[in-house]
Amino acid sequence: MKRVLITGASGFIGRSLSIELLNRGYIVTALMRKKSNLLPVDVNQIIVCDFNYKIDYSLIFKDIDCLIHLAGRAHIVDQSVKFNLAKFREINTCLTLKLAKKAAEFGVGRFLFLSSIGVNGNQNNKPFSETDIPNPQDSYAISKYEAEKGLFRISEDTQLKIVIIRPPLVYGANAPGNFGRLVDFFSAEFLLPLPFGAVNNKRSLVAIDNLVDFIITCMVHKNAENEVFLISDNKDVSTMQLLNKMAKAFDRRLVLLPIPIKFMILLAGLIGKKKDAIRLFSSLQVDISKAQKNLNWQPKVTMDEQLSKIS
Repeated sequence: MKRVLITGASGFIGRSLSIELLNRGYIVTALMRKKSNLLPVDVNQIIVCDFNYKIDYSLIFKDIDCLIHLAGRAHIVDQSVKFNLAKFREINTCLTLKLAKKAAEFGVGRFLFLSSIGVNGNQNNKPFSETDIPNPQDSYAISKYEAEKGLFRISEDTQLKIVIIRPPLVYGANAPGNFGRLVDFFSAEFLLPLPFGAVNNKRSLVAIDNLVDFIITCMVHKNAENEVFLISDNKDVSTMQLLNKMAKAFDRRLVLLPIPIKFMILLAGLIGKKKDAIRLFSSLQVDISKAQKNLNWQPKVTMDEQLSKIS
């Protein structure tokens, strides 16, 4: 398996994955809806197409061994279950299934889909596993789960092998979203005290280097075919521990005030953010024993090692 097609190759995960695949000798084609100057310069081929118009899929999928589908409508914090569900489905579900059907039609062997741990739920009291009943809570996670189900139906009717990966928060240099905001915070000239000194939850995260390595493992491993995998660094941290680790990586002095969680949730409720606060302070852990056992995979970097590459 040498020829790989990546959607979302110019994104945070896609750029790191493309670089690593090129370093390992793969032939990488980037499929995107519009041109971008964020792609690795050594990408072998770039295909720009508008999926709303007629496309010659025989050219897109010519000699492709594996399609890695990273592109999608991004998760939005503070969204209701119904908010924009149709828009999430349009990209995360319908486009995903359209690509998979065409990939199967033109003989692509394997389709890797980057889903979300949100398919399992957004908090737990014990680590999520692949055998848990899915419990998506927002539009983003619902659209990802619907794509997962559709992909397995396509696999049943074709020769296309499906791999589903559900990562928690992915962190690393140039990460978007909440982690990117944390990096901006620690890069500021002055650090304000934060009220998270009493938050002893447990959160699973995955370093970008670990996720990239796992994706490549799933590309080639026979035991990955038609399976779902949860993935993390396998070293869970509390919100307080994460902040302290980032402060150490950035060589900054951080003051964490031990404000009671119930009080912060109460304050958040006054501004209509109670659900967001509960989710922030709750635990979300994943069990990666399936990946370890079935694929003989172990995380390649620690959190401290990945954070050191950011500061």
